[in-house]
Amino acid sequence: MSRYISHPLIQKDMIEQRLYQLSVASSALRSSCLAVLPTGLGKTIVALMVIAARLNDLGGKVLVLSPTKPLVEQHSDFFRQSLPGCTVATFTGSIPPEKRAELWKDSQVIVSTPQVIENDLRARRIDLRDVVHITFDEAHRAVGRYAYVYIAKRYFEDLGAGAGADVDAGAGADAKSRLVLGITASPGSNPETIADVCENLHIECVEVKSETDSDVIPYLHDRDIEWVRVDIPSEIKELKQVLEKVLVDRSSKLKDLGFYVSPDSSKRELLDLQSKLHAQVAEGGDRDLFSAISVLAEIFKISHAIELGETQGVEALRRYFDRLNAEARSGSGSKASKRLAMDPDMRSAIAMLDSCSEEHPKLDAVRRIVADQLRGNLDSRVIVFTNFRDSAEMVTKALSDVDGVSAVRFVGQASKYKDKGLTQKQQTEIISKFRSGEYNTLVATSVAEEGLDIPSTDLVLFYEPVPSEIRTIQRKGRTGRKRTGKIVVLIAKGSRDEAAYWISARKEAKMLATIANMSGSRSKSVSMSVPRPIREPAIEQKQLEEFSEEGLVAYIDHREIRSGVSQILETAGVEVVMRTLEIGDYLLSDRVCVERKTTSDFISSLISGRRELFGQISDLARTFDKPVLIIEGNDLYGQRQIHPNAVRGALTAIAIDFGVPILMSKDAEDTALMLAAIARREQQDHGREVAMHGTRSAMMLPQQQEYVVSAMPEIGPVVAKNLLKHFGTVAAVMSANREELMTVELVGPKTADRIREVVGGEYKG
Repeated sequence: MSRYISHPLIQKDMIEQRLYQLSVASSALRSSCLAVLPTGLGKTIVALMVIAARLNDLGGKVLVLSPTKPLVEQHSDFFRQSLPGCTVATFTGSIPPEKRAELWKDSQVIVSTPQVIENDLRARRIDLRDVVHITFDEAHRAVGRYAYVYIAKRYFEDLGAGAGADVDAGAGADAKSRLVLGITASPGSNPETIADVCENLHIECVEVKSETDSDVIPYLHDRDIEWVRVDIPSEIKELKQVLEKVLVDRSSKLKDLGFYVSPDSSKRELLDLQSKLHAQVAEGGDRDLFSAISVLAEIFKISHAIELGETQGVEALRRYFDRLNAEARSGSGSKASKRLAMDPDMRSAIAMLDSCSEEHPKLDAVRRIVADQLRGNLDSRVIVFTNFRDSAEMVTKALSDVDGVSAVRFVGQASKYKDKGLTQKQQTEIISKFRSGEYNTLVATSVAEEGLDIPSTDLVLFYEPVPSEIRTIQRKGRTGRKRTGKIVVLIAKGSRDEAAYWISARKEAKMLATIANMSGSRSKSVSMSVPRPIREPAIEQKQLEEFSEEGLVAYIDHREIRSGVSQILETAGVEVVMRTLEIGDYLLSDRVCVERKTTSDFISSLISGRRELFGQISDLARTFDKPVLIIEGNDLYGQRQIHPNAVRGALTAIAIDFGVPILMSKDAEDTALMLAAIARREQQDHGREVAMHGTRSAMMLPQQQEYVVSAMPEIGPVVAKNLLKHFGTVAAVMSANREELMTVELVGPKTADRIREVVGGEYKG
């Protein structure tokens, strides 16, 4: 047998021939398949063989989807090398939509992030008629509203989709025209979730290869696993006692309010209680419920502080308290953080940190283990995984003075308080230097677990266990790919590390048992037999039929794509067109535009201090004859402990001062049905068309003047109009003294003082 795969489209003498990969690819060509293979066994090679066969037999195009831009670029390079006769296009958000539309027409292999394809499908820039195969990388993500779900739905349900097949309009899908392959190393331990993935991707068979299969064993390298247990420092134990005193006090307060939690309750138990409290508030809660939610927030913060001290060390805890104090001092800080910052015992705990000199023994263990690995092994590569950015910085610093170790911190792109993230370019540069050996140790957060082209390593060190089987498998998969690897897990005795370890181990064992049952005891490729979870339909069919008339159109701002509303509208028969709307979220006719806010968004915009909400409502009311605000959710009065009267005042201002009707919806489905009803009334009953118009620059002079004056604190649109009518010009308003301002209707001493403070105060920016 030849050592390499031989195929007309695949680069000669490039891809090693492995029987287990051929077996999986053979099954994946017969029917849509979920392939579960351990990390490092060549899932992308399986996809390559399926893609080459489909293109050779049917022509058309194939689509390869991967969750991150670095992985997309990695796959693009691979397919360009392995399919030299095919045109390969790379789709990411950095490529302009018009350019993507051109590339789509001229390419055979399109490698893309799923969000880009979802956006292009909704905007009608592309369609899937010519696509003969889709590969879903990291297929376990195909749940909920992730883009994979929408793309698969469009692929299998759009009329006429599928190239190379004679499909009559309205006929069922031709098996030869629609084929998908999902690939993953870790589908999860929950059978219902795995069944969800299979149902969402239209999977018909599951192909599982494990590390114990006879045809896989020759290609595996040993991975030694070691658990290193360390003692919690005595100073941290003393600090914990003070924090536990605060925890007992808050648990007692919660009990007095009618809700019981033990001081040693698990995070899961606390989250369950939080959900229960928010549900009761949604039904019409009293003051005690709001108090309980706030006290529970304190318990979360204290529990997290204890966990940080026990499992991460003094420095991580010091930085957490620093952020907590900064939150308490900020104007938008929660009541929970303010109370904790003022609590005598909490302040005592913070003061104790100054005298704590003993570092966490995990740091010394990291130094020793990494140094031992690199001593005499100049080509070795090490990854140290930690859950927290602060710990990543601590570990990197601890390794900086170890001979032979060149360590670098590797975190995500988001920036946080006193912690700037890495840009994608910086991440790529670090990985390149890690590959070349300029760095031999990567100290990484979860960003390195999945989605980045990080080379195989000789040692993976867990600074702490993670209670997730998927993340654990992803971490372990970074070693043992090309040669023998080692995995070390650090555990602080008697801490939450212990629980996290056992949770992960139990879930991983359950996952292996689940996928073994899915694949059968003898045959590794069988018809999908996972029991489907019983679910309520997204919308009652009779509700959908009510809005199923042809011809309804809704222009939707592309930022609303994650809400789920657009998907439900499409299901209801409304043609959805994604556009960038400068004003509003849903354009339903030439005069009706809808701004949608979840209850959380609504409250956040009220307390942000930047007046975004009223600016948006002002733009909406000024531009459209029939503006509408939809507030989605049942917990409007249960968000962020804001007083109900403040919420009622905002609602009153929107409805009375701005003249914008407010509709309440319970969820995304309810919102979609409201929008469909409005669209039908406007477009069918009144014969109106959807017309794109409305920009923030369209203000007439009076509106511009009102906008300038109303931007000042304590001034809404009604007061702004009163001031302008009284003084005649913006300049006259700004130059009026306190007494003159108070002669205007609705302007009292407080409002007059605020105006003078803004207008006459010295700028100290």
